[in-house]
Order: sequence, then C-alpha cells, then structure tokens
Amino acid sequence: MLVTTSTNLEGYKVTQQLGIVRGIVVRSRSVVGNVAGAFQTLFGGNITIYTELCENARQDAYNLMIQHAQQSGANAIISMRYDANDVMSGVTEVLAYGTAVVVERV
Repeated sequence: MLVTTSTNLEGYKVTQQLGIVRGIVVRSRSVVGNVAGAFQTLFGGNITIYTELCENARQDAYNLMIQHAQQSGANAIISMRYDANDVMSGVTEVLAYGTAVVVERV
C-alpha cells in the first residue's frame, strides 16, 4: 500500500477515487503507567512511557486505515493525516485518515 501526505504520487496516475478511509483508536495509560509517567516528569526530558503510548496509538490507527483502504479495493492512500483529541481526562482518540485511491504507474 502506497501512502502519502501529498495530493498525488510521483510516477503514478490516480485512476479511481474510492473515498475517505480512516483508522481510529482510543487509548489510556494504566494507573501504573501514569505513576511511572509522573515519576519521569520529575526529571524532565522525554517521557518515554507516554512517547511509546503515542507511537503505538498512531501505528495502530495507521494500520487500521490501511485495512479500511484495502477492503475498499484501494492500492494507495493520498492526503493522509493524523488527528488526536482528548475524549476525557487521560483518554485520547487518535485518528489516521486519507483518501483511498487506485493508482497505476505512468
């Protein structure tokens, strides 16, 4: 699956637009993870436990978006983006979305 944040793929021609595809995950950190994160904030710098949570959430949302595109018959996704919102305190939604297309090499 080809994925780009651009509106086109260099060397490919869009032959069919299949619509918007998305992958969404909602995540929270466990009580133990929140305690570990709070402890890391005392020393400053990169809070690795939250970095890992965010990276995993984005990767899972990305994978779900690709599955959605494959189910629609796409072989590429253009204009891909991420979005994240707090659902409630300590709970975050991560959304990966883009336009599913069929492309052929030119």
